[in-house]
Amino acid sequence: MIGMAARKVTVSLDAGALQFAQRAAELAGLSTSAWLSRAAREHAIRTHPPGNEPDAEAAAAYETELLVAEEDQRATG
Repeated sequence: MIGMAARKVTVSLDAGALQFAQRAAELAGLSTSAWLSRAAREHAIRTHPPGNEPDAEAAAAYETELLVAEEDQRATG
């Protein structure tokens, strides 16, 4: 995501999930890390939509993430 610093983390994926992610990333022209980051962000926003947060600051952050995810999706088709 543009403007967001990346943090290096360790995650474990089953072999099938990794293969799907690598193939999807390749098709999207992204690194596997970038694709996984985008997929995680988009899934979190879809499954925990804005408005369910306990405070206005968190709601605004979710709203911003939703807009960025939608822009990313439009940019990649």
